[in-house]
Amino acid sequence: MNAETNAPAQLGAQFPPGTFAPKPGRGGAGRMLAAQTKVEALLIIRHGEQALLTLIIPLALLIGLSTLHIGTLPEPRVNSVMPRILALAVMSTAFTGQAIALGFDRRYGVLKRLSATALPRWTLVSGRVLATLLVVALQAVVLGVAAAPLGWSPALAGLLPAIPLLVLGTLAFGAAGVLVGGSLRAEIVLALANAIWFVLLLAGGLALPASELPGPVAAVAGFLPSGALAEALDAVLVNGTLPGVQPVAVLVAWGAVCGAVAIRTTRLT
Repeated sequence: MNAETNAPAQLGAQFPPGTFAPKPGRGGAGRMLAAQTKVEALLIIRHGEQALLTLIIPLALLIGLSTLHIGTLPEPRVNSVMPRILALAVMSTAFTGQAIALGFDRRYGVLKRLSATALPRWTLVSGRVLATLLVVALQAVVLGVAAAPLGWSPALAGLLPAIPLLVLGTLAFGAAGVLVGGSLRAEIVLALANAIWFVLLLAGGLALPASELPGPVAAVAGFLPSGALAEALDAVLVNGTLPGVQPVAVLVAWGAVCGAVAIRTTRLT
């Protein structure tokens, strides 16, 4: 008994501390969050359908609406088009892309397996949120570079206020994406997320300014998250003024309600 009891101590004496390095164990919170954010961002960028939603369609609409005389807009048209396209890019990434990705992650058991690892739940959620914000930042840069040759001249005073608006819009649309993708079957999520994307594109005043939509639709546009974000970005980027209370309140309300419902309805499988 004594020999068996002393065996671990004798083995420990043979291998002093530092022999086996790095020591296995749970990584630091910052490193885990950075690794999860990197993985999530790469998954978004490398996915073909995500690339179509996040870059190709917004770029095509930016160029088309800025060069073709659709609707009555002051010259250069790109100044009025750019805020709406930025809102479209945020909606495509944070809502449609995240809803579809979450739906299929649940279907294939990805979330269930990740929750069984050493990664805490807050890391999984924060990593996805940060990855979405990074992709939105990349979209804004790419769209800005593409808009410059078209004559885009934003109000310099509005560039800084536009950043928190993009973050707020990302969080609001992200909460809605989790609500849709976290509770329904993947096939239903795929159809429903794309259908909602088209509705918010048309009724939210992204394809055409809200002022040129039919009366009832124009009245509703400002209360949709897409219309509210486009209105707020138009105020800061075109007029160089702070956004009104209504569009910001609409985004906060959509994010809070969708987030509260998503917490109760989201399932891992």
